[in-house]
Amino acid sequence: MRPHPTTPLLDLLRSRRLLAIVRGSDPDAALRAIEVLAEEGVTMMEVSLSGADALTVVRKAAAALGTGTGGSGVHLGAGTVLTARDATAARDAGATFIVTPGLGAGMTEAIRLGLPVLAGALTPTEVIAAVEQGAAAVKLFPASAGGVPYLRALRDPFPAVPFVPVGGVGLDSVQEYLEAGAVAVGLGSPLLGDAANGGDLGELRRRVRTALDLAGPR
Repeated sequence: MRPHPTTPLLDLLRSRRLLAIVRGSDPDAALRAIEVLAEEGVTMMEVSLSGADALTVVRKAAAALGTGTGGSGVHLGAGTVLTARDATAARDAGATFIVTPGLGAGMTEAIRLGLPVLAGALTPTEVIAAVEQGAAAVKLFPASAGGVPYLRALRDPFPAVPFVPVGGVGLDSVQEYLEAGAVAVGLGSPLLGDAANGGDLGELRRRVRTALDLAGPR
């Protein structure tokens, strides 16, 4: 395959190395968790549309953090984007990038709208399709299906494809995935815990500091 083109989203993933995934049952708690993530230095976040009132969370977080305007340096995306309507609604709410669990209408519409996409793929066929359709990077999902050895195996035929493992990546495996060639890792519940459901924000701060240390600069 031809070399993967560099994009602003890909540059961010390579430099930040950590994508925090927020999915909560309590919109107010999810917003507080996002604020804590930003305070602790996490600058790439995805709000999953499968969470409660997620578009409102995206809208309020984008306004509070000044995302997309250079105000806070935080880049806020929307995840679990499945349909064209999802992509449009996420854009209108203030998401600056889109994350999908697989290939489909959500990815196609986001690209049409000019939004960079971290596209979910697992098999070699899906990786090829994601790249050909214009994904900025490939979300290896669920990463737990094959773990670090599977990422290494995929990188043999796809050395230029930027992979971001998501789904089953724990704090104890962050460094392994990065050392195996991932450009970044996505962390959901292993990082957020129950914070987006109204849980302990102090524990969230502790986990965030650990995760940032593990991701660290190259």
